[in-house]
Amino acid sequence: MKTSTRILAAVAALLLLAVYAFPLWRYDLGAPQYPEGLSMSIWVNKIGGQLPLVNQLNHYIGMQTIEPDSLVELRWIPWIVAAMVASGLVIAAIGRFSWLVGWFATLAVLGLAGLADFYWWLYDYGTNLSPDAPIKMPPFVPPIIGTKALANFEVTTHPDVGGVAAFLAGLLALLAIVLEYRSRRA
Repeated sequence: MKTSTRILAAVAALLLLAVYAFPLWRYDLGAPQYPEGLSMSIWVNKIGGQLPLVNQLNHYIGMQTIEPDSLVELRWIPWIVAAMVASGLVIAAIGRFSWLVGWFATLAVLGLAGLADFYWWLYDYGTNLSPDAPIKMPPFVPPIIGTKALANFEVTTHPDVGGVAAFLAGLLALLAIVLEYRSRRA
């Protein structure tokens, strides 16, 4: 691989380190009784923000408590990201184009699998409401991206800095592949 391709591949791998320093995803909840809003952040290994208050409010509509310790994903995703960083740097150093393509494909599949798992998590929490809840609501699925009204709350969700960095890592890897492929065809 050309030096520029190797550099792009290394930067893509290193960009994944941002998920250890910044949240992947963010939920913002607005309601008249919370003019400053509430937030919940999903990190690579934890759930942060105002989770205790969000759990307390979720109780009223019968949603199960969000228990970060029960989410196995929060234990193994940091190791997967570390493996992707290390393997990406090795591939950049060795310069094997086919390995870079495989690394990008793995990153894309893991990203899509993560989003699918996240959607399933949202579906499970929003549709398995307790029939004994003080406030009765029809089942719902919070959005993965976007804004949705939920009772008197407006729920907005979007990737946070770590999620954007992971997406940019994939774009840089794809750019490296395209540029290398074009240079080989020229």
